Amino acid sequence: MSELWGENARYRAAREIVVALRTAGYTAYFAGGCVRDLLLGVEAKDFDVATSATPDVVMGTFAKTYSVGAHFGVVLVCAPDEDGGEIATEVATFRHDGAYSDGRRPDAVRFSTDPHEDVQRRDFTINGMLFDPLAGSGEEAILDFVGGREDLTKHRVRTIGVAKERFTEDKLRMLRAVRFAARLEFEVDSVTAGAIKELATEITQVSLERIRDELTLMLTEGHARRAFEMLYEFGLLQHILPEAVKMRGVEQPPQFHPEGDVWVHTLLLLEKLQPGVSPTLAWGALLHDIGKPATFRPPDAKKPGDRIRFDGHVEVGVRIAEAILARLRFSNEETEQIVALVKNHMRFGDILQMRESTLKRFLRLPKFDEHLRLHWMDCMSAHGDLRLYEFARERYEAVPVEEIRPKLLVTGRDLIAAGYRPSPQFKEMLEAAEDAQLEGAVTTTEEGLVLVRERWGEPGDG
Repeated sequence: MSELWGENARYRAAREIVVALRTAGYTAYFAGGCVRDLLLGVEAKDFDVATSATPDVVMGTFAKTYSVGAHFGVVLVCAPDEDGGEIATEVATFRHDGAYSDGRRPDAVRFSTDPHEDVQRRDFTINGMLFDPLAGSGEEAILDFVGGREDLTKHRVRTIGVAKERFTEDKLRMLRAVRFAARLEFEVDSVTAGAIKELATEITQVSLERIRDELTLMLTEGHARRAFEMLYEFGLLQHILPEAVKMRGVEQPPQFHPEGDVWVHTLLLLEKLQPGVSPTLAWGALLHDIGKPATFRPPDAKKPGDRIRFDGHVEVGVRIAEAILARLRFSNEETEQIVALVKNHMRFGDILQMRESTLKRFLRLPKFDEHLRLHWMDCMSAHGDLRLYEFARERYEAVPVEEIRPKLLVTGRDLIAAGYRPSPQFKEMLEAAEDAQLEGAVTTTEEGLVLVRERWGEPGDG
């Protein structure tokens, strides 16, 4: 089985750690997700090592190490990469966890020399298997004390031991159960699912950053729709993203949205998010219509032909998105792009009527390719009409960057040199000159200054 990893530098680095620890007289195996991926025939991204050696022994055995959680038995062992970089492998000492009073980490741990005892503290059976990279590639290489192989065969996510105890220890495991089930296209074991539903209200005890990171992984691993369906089904979404739950049952005008309500429409967008999609685009897809529930207006029966409307839903959506992103502690850079996606997603409807300067300013929005992709998903999750998308894509690909963002013909220095004193009007003057430049109406600095004089008068006037 290990042939799948033979050319993987991270595998080789981890195997060398196992060899060194075994040579020193300690037990050592690969542990966790990499073993699961091996059995699924998937190339693992990381290889973790579990060992009977204590952290001080691990740090004394290897030349370069970092203590990232020695209290919990975790050390990073670093080795040079072929490309001149560095490979860091997480090495954890077998342990037994004490109580989890904060619902996140054990208050204390007791190191162990027994791998069987160690795996009992882990979250799910499919993540609780061990692999001996020195035992060849046969069945004897797998150590499964928790029934993980059977659950892999049955496509099932199940906790190790008592489900309620595992989730009480670390509430984040409830989100991880959803994420693994969605990503692997597995089902959550009925007992495990029942425990999640029972403890769902306690998900708020998890730090907002950890919730944000799990949601982002769900959105970017290629199975976002299924993940968010399960989040709602298990009662988790209501507590971590109640604004999204409000989209359920909010009707839309069937002539524009034959697919159904706002929630169904949003799920169809999530379904189109490919593995590896940028987090900002993924969150933009999730939040683009977040303002619709608050702005829903049913058709006026007294007005024949009137329809459902969401007047101002973009502006309201921007405010709601900003509140969500602040609550989940997104970076300023990520927030700016996600909010921009929400703010601009309806502008494609006006693209054929835009002045050339307006269109060029639109096309030069940062990461415009994400705006374009969001519009494609929006259309394909509704009426399916891609005419505006095709027009925008063709213009975006055809117009040279220097035409969309040309070197300005009129700058603030030019205005000052022409005799204008700095004032709040400078912004309007510069924008008017740039618009004319983008339209092709002015081609020199002097022509731009003539336009300014015509609209604002000669320097000193007024």
